[in-house]
Amino acid sequence: MSNRVALTHEDRKNAEPYAAAVRLVGLEPVLVSAEDARSLVGLDGLLLTGGRDVDPKLYGQEPAHETQKPNPARDRMEMGLLGEALDRDLPVLAICRGLQLFNVYKGGSLVQHLKGDPHRPPERPKTDRAKPMHEVSVAPDTKLAAIVGVGRHPVNSRHHQAIDKLGAGLQVSATSVNDRVVEAIELAEKEFAVAVQWHPEDQVPGDETQLKLFRAFAAAVEKRS
Repeated sequence: MSNRVALTHEDRKNAEPYAAAVRLVGLEPVLVSAEDARSLVGLDGLLLTGGRDVDPKLYGQEPAHETQKPNPARDRMEMGLLGEALDRDLPVLAICRGLQLFNVYKGGSLVQHLKGDPHRPPERPKTDRAKPMHEVSVAPDTKLAAIVGVGRHPVNSRHHQAIDKLGAGLQVSATSVNDRVVEAIELAEKEFAVAVQWHPEDQVPGDETQLKLFRAFAAAVEKRS
């Protein structure tokens, strides 16, 4: 039987690329939403997915004009699951919004809008979402470096917010080459708590490096279970 991991979402259709990537590495995704909330009892890991902006009130700010209308129920659900996973030292992989929520959970804050949207491309077909948009530089002596390798890697991107103040205990493991925006963080005190700002689930079909990230998550899940 495959190990089961929670996969958070707000829209089942948007959850499918994440679920496909998880299945590709031998895990069984269990979809969890605010409307169908559950604990992590009986599950072996947590994948926090992308989506709308985290409520700025959670990091002590009023919404900027560009900030999307929040979904407080989703924020609460994911905060609860993240806390449960960290308490139990279950493997956590957080993607895009997931990275931002992770940072806020640890007491950090966000830049609500990157001037000029340098990390969000013009609208393009979903079939083109795997196309790299820029490069990130992965720092040495990090969990991410052990997974994908130190140095530059091409990644896709579609976010307009980013980490401002880094949360307590978090380590920056990758930044954008062009403008030094934080692109990955991790909680070194945990066996596997890794977050990336790009969307590796879209790149997995044609990018062995991004597949390594999901394989490492699966290996951590199997080790923990």
